[in-house]
Amino acid sequence: MARPPALKLSEVLGEIRMSPSAFYRLRARGLAPRMIKLPNGELRCRRGDLDAWWAACERDTPEWR
Repeated sequence: MARPPALKLSEVLGEIRMSPSAFYRLRARGLAPRMIKLPNGELRCRRGDLDAWWAACERDTPEWR
């Protein structure tokens, strides 16, 4: 089975509705979804990694508890 393509950073930002600067601040603090850095410097995110990040964000909200 072929792997689905990894999402481009712009696609991730559009889906989570976040500015690049806010995303990079999260990333610097280790709170952003897991990303893959390509040899050309571009960032990609696997769908599963983004979904896991969303799930973790939901669990950390007071409404979840």
